[in-house]
Amino acid sequence: MEISGVISAIVIGIVIGFLGRLVVPGRQRIGVLWTIAIGIIAALIGTGIASGLDVADTEGVDWVEWLFQIGLAALGVAAVSKVKLRR
Repeated sequence: MEISGVISAIVIGIVIGFLGRLVVPGRQRIGVLWTIAIGIIAALIGTGIASGLDVADTEGVDWVEWLFQIGLAALGVAAVSKVKLRR
């Protein structure tokens, strides 16, 4: 992976993290850095799942891949928020 691929993965991860945070109802008690980290991880895992199901490279916008990524980010934000809430 080239440096441009890493940078684009970080930027996409940031967007995915914030979209995932918007999907989760209520207030999340996690910081911006947690949101970004969750978004980057969700973007990478979501791309892997989409590639495994052979829906990652379609014509136009890869809506299914985005849904996987945003769904995983929402799950990650909700999980980390619940862990932080218990403390």
